[in-house]
This record gives sequence, structure tokens and C-alpha cells, in this order.
Amino acid sequence: MEIHDKIRVMREINQWTQEDMAEKLSMSANGYANIERGKTAINLDKLKQIAEIFNIDIVELLSNQDRTFFFSIGDHNNSHNGNGSADKFQALLDLKDELLEQKNNEIAALKQIIQLLQQKIEK
Repeated sequence: MEIHDKIRVMREINQWTQEDMAEKLSMSANGYANIERGKTAINLDKLKQIAEIFNIDIVELLSNQDRTFFFSIGDHNNSHNGNGSADKFQALLDLKDELLEQKNNEIAALKQIIQLLQQKIEK
């Protein structure tokens, strides 16, 4: 999966709009939209910032880039690597599982905080 596709998928999983991401990155919505479309090259500082927003390591953001769809568009020829769609699907499933685990961990931590605060209130 290309980096810009992975960024879009992660944004959608987090249920953020392009405007939300643009604000988090201190940039215009159009500028961010161009990143997701792959029309704008992303420098290393911006990649680090995006990885921080998604709470992942930059290596995770850059991983799997070569294992997904590759289209060669000619007159009437479209081709892709044999495992492209399967790799893309697996990458999405892995990403979903990772994000669900992170959310579950956050929920568990928040429940513990709530419980501690309730105990303090009761005292």
C-alpha cells in the first residue's frame, strides 16, 4: 500500500476528516488532500508528524509499501502483482487489529482511572 493510501485508511479508521488532519498538521485542507491523493511528496518531518498523530512509529507508516497494488496504465493495459489485492487486504486487516488493540488498551486504562476517581469521591 502506498504511504498516501495508508495515511487515508488510518484517518478513516480514526473517523477523522481531512480537515481534522489538516488542522493537526497545521496545514490547509487542500494541502492535506493532495498528500492523500499522492500529488504531494511528503518530507520526513511531515511523515514523523503524521506517525505521531496516529501514535505509531514512522517505520510502521513506511512498511508494506512495496507489497500492494502496482498498476501500469497504458493504452488498454492494467496489470498488478499477483498478490497485490491479498496483500492490501491483509495490510488493512493487520492495521485494523492493531488499532482495535490500541483502542481496547486505552479503554481499559480509562476504566481504571474512572474507578480510581470514583473511589476517591466515595472517601
